Amino acid sequence: MTTNLYDLDFNELTQFIIKLGQPKFRAKQIWEWLYRQYAPDFASMTNLSKSLREKLDTLATLDTSKIAAEQASSDGQTKKILTQLPDGNYIETVLMRYNRRRTLCISSQAGCAMGCVFCATGQMGFFRNLTVGEIVAPVLHFARELAAEGQHVTNIVMMGMGEPLHNYDNTLKAVNRLTDPAGFNLGTRKITISTVGLVPAIRRYADEGRQTPLAISLHAATDTERDKLIPVNKRWPIAELLDACRYYIEKTGRRITFEWALISGENDTVEQAQALGRLVQGMLCHVNLIPLNPTKGYGGGPSSRERVDAFQQTLARYGVSSTVRVRRGVDIQAGCGQLRDRVAPPKPSN
Repeated sequence: MTTNLYDLDFNELTQFIIKLGQPKFRAKQIWEWLYRQYAPDFASMTNLSKSLREKLDTLATLDTSKIAAEQASSDGQTKKILTQLPDGNYIETVLMRYNRRRTLCISSQAGCAMGCVFCATGQMGFFRNLTVGEIVAPVLHFARELAAEGQHVTNIVMMGMGEPLHNYDNTLKAVNRLTDPAGFNLGTRKITISTVGLVPAIRRYADEGRQTPLAISLHAATDTERDKLIPVNKRWPIAELLDACRYYIEKTGRRITFEWALISGENDTVEQAQALGRLVQGMLCHVNLIPLNPTKGYGGGPSSRERVDAFQQTLARYGVSSTVRVRRGVDIQAGCGQLRDRVAPPKPSN
């Protein structure tokens, strides 16, 4: 079996290189080729000897997945790739271009176990966690593509397929990899991790003192309403979740973001806005309002502009700041909550 170098941290890469009979400095050279030059293969690593490159070709690999499909949105700013993993599972990754930002929405799992009813990934079920290498590989793919245009990745949101904190160790190892000053060197606060509210993981995250921003997929302000949308709320209801959020704010000093998919006639009422305002009033937080993106497995629709405005104005009366997220790539199902495999994947293992 070959070793996927994207799965190795720098120390592991160093040990791998030493076992090949190479000096330690070769690891630094390879690390820079991977995360600064975005080398697509070993042949591109021109400051390595030909014999070493040939040996790496035999014993190692850079990316075990392949691009199965690409789509570009009619908005001219959004692109999505479907990646096939070695075991036949698929994940999707989205590039969104803004005036000054080049943001990637990346995945942490093939499928998702959380079962949020309005989310295409949740509707497909859970297959497995991604490895560190599988999380970072799509980032490097787009980094390579952007570099050819004289641009670079400026932001990453872990809001693609899967629940990042359900794959806690690999997700955070990937964050470490992407923020390594000697490697990809993306700013710690340029990566946002989104969670539906795994309370023990949020507290662990806070205890580790991480500065990577955290976003909570809240979507309802009462347990009765949230139970209908997000099954995990029955395990960790809103009161426990909010306690964990306050703990995170206290430990890190960081503002927390609450994500709210506005569903017409469901959670976009003035009453729900008032309940949310009372719930988070005085908290160091911000609310990200997202008119629902449609999925085949859910019948709800996006809120009207008038209802969005009324919801936002109600929050303002409670002193709660909010923004309405610009919808991107809906025509290619690249919007928030729309990512899934798009093909028939292997059956989940029991």
